[in-house]
Amino acid sequence: MNLYRKFVLTIALCVPALAVSDEGQTLTVTSWGGAYERAQLAAFIEPFRKETGIEVKLRRYNGGIEPLQIRNQENNPEFDVVDFVESDAHFACNEKILIEFDSSMLAPAADGTAAEDDFLEDAFLDCGIAHLEYATVVAYSERAFLEEKPTSIADFFDIERFPGKRALQRQPRAVLEWAMLSYGIPPQQIYELLSSERGLDLVTRRMNQIRDHIVWWESGAEPPKLLQDGTVVMASGFNGRFFEATVNHNAAISVIQDGQLLEFGVWGILSDSPNQEVAKKFIRYVTGTQKMADVSNLIPYTPTRSSSMKRIGLHEKSNVSMLTYMPRSTTSSSKNFVRIASEWYSRTEKVRERWFNEWLNDGQ
Repeated sequence: MNLYRKFVLTIALCVPALAVSDEGQTLTVTSWGGAYERAQLAAFIEPFRKETGIEVKLRRYNGGIEPLQIRNQENNPEFDVVDFVESDAHFACNEKILIEFDSSMLAPAADGTAAEDDFLEDAFLDCGIAHLEYATVVAYSERAFLEEKPTSIADFFDIERFPGKRALQRQPRAVLEWAMLSYGIPPQQIYELLSSERGLDLVTRRMNQIRDHIVWWESGAEPPKLLQDGTVVMASGFNGRFFEATVNHNAAISVIQDGQLLEFGVWGILSDSPNQEVAKKFIRYVTGTQKMADVSNLIPYTPTRSSSMKRIGLHEKSNVSMLTYMPRSTTSSSKNFVRIASEWYSRTEKVRERWFNEWLNDGQ
């Protein structure tokens, strides 16, 4: 599908879905915080509140299934709508935590093109809709390396050439693919190898090389701060967070283009939410052409609607082109990027957790 084809741009078709009778209701939506949350607030949370009279309560969520399983089991959900990473969305769907997704809740494009033809084909999940694509990347402090700079994922594991602490998300993901890439394994072979004992042994070997140099993070806002305050010299993180730090705050941080991991962000509705109809109206609103473009003009995550791509322009504060910072653009010059196999992640949840916990315990 051509992401740059031209459409007439208007959001009028979204308006009929918003019912006045819903005024006064409260919808609880998850947020990842930081620059992403601020972009969502400006692009669609506040406008949705004003246009519908529906209160939107944001609750912080750092990914994973456990928080949702606990709420689901207690039959007292604190979330109605969840903004998932794609692999978690698949797992939550398999666990019956989410309702089945109905594409009829989506608004057509402004020229009448059906949503099914406007979104990327693989944006439709059994229990959700992918609304953006982001990249998990490695960044480094420019102050830490004044001469030779790290340029590859292999450099992340090279303590001798690039000494210093590394920040990693405390989850068994991302580092799995990076370990494979550091051995020179082609991206298309990564998940087959990771499905074997040999693959996890190779990951263990790489992780052991940096065990004493790891600082763990949980919130996406942490990696840029850890780099800026000198706690670490390299850090994994989300491309939008590093954009916020460098473009909006002039942080001396550079992103390694090698080894970017691409994944969708997915909207899903909890199966035990008492507000499912209001949740559907919220998703219809925030996945409209203009609203998805509004988010991507504030933080460089690629919208999954063709009609939204035409509305991507310059960043309001810095005047830089947002397209050049988006994952599908920045990886075009790199052969070493990986499209995360989200269904593989959902199938291997327990195996990965067991391996990760065993590795952590071995170091104690």
